[in-house]
Amino acid sequence: MNDFSDINVARRELLIAGALSATAAAVPAVASAQATTPASNNPPPVLAKTSLQVNGQTHQLNLDTRTTLLDALREHLHLTGTKKGCDHGQCGACTVIVDGRRINSCLTLAVMHDGAKVTTIEGLGNKDKLHPMQAAFIKHDGYQCGYCTPGQICSAVSVLDEIKQGIPSHVSADLNAKPVLSAAELRERMSGNICRCGAYSNIIDAITEVAGRAA
Repeated sequence: MNDFSDINVARRELLIAGALSATAAAVPAVASAQATTPASNNPPPVLAKTSLQVNGQTHQLNLDTRTTLLDALREHLHLTGTKKGCDHGQCGACTVIVDGRRINSCLTLAVMHDGAKVTTIEGLGNKDKLHPMQAAFIKHDGYQCGYCTPGQICSAVSVLDEIKQGIPSHVSADLNAKPVLSAAELRERMSGNICRCGAYSNIIDAITEVAGRAA
């Protein structure tokens, strides 16, 4: 019977030697590539001076031009009442009032609002003097977990102002007539603010009460 042990050993030694040779050839090439590759291919951020009048106080900020208004409020001004929910403009938790209009602050850049007047939930009222809408939300239990509540309240305040100005919605029967304050109008106008707890009916009750006082 033939003994192939010497052949098998020689074959293993050949494979090992080949692998070591390939590794030795590759290591200098990798080291050379790492040495010539710059530390970072990302350009430095572009900064812009931005002035925001937030809740009646002017702030001068030097921001990365990619900074959203939401992040400017939360991370730079530390006004954390405005919430980051979906970060895609679908839930309304980040709603603030800019120059009298409600917007989703996660969808707009801070530098686009240089010189603008911004009102957040902190600017509507505080524990010592609640805004009527805040008081109504408490009275009618218009919140449960409370995460969406700042956006809901900012949106609700703007909704009543929109109706007062005669701005129609998708459910307004006559676009040339003053909108009628109804549950259907309020639901449509508040539809961009999502409440996962499902306090919608209580929210409508709170807004209706404040609207009755305003009238």
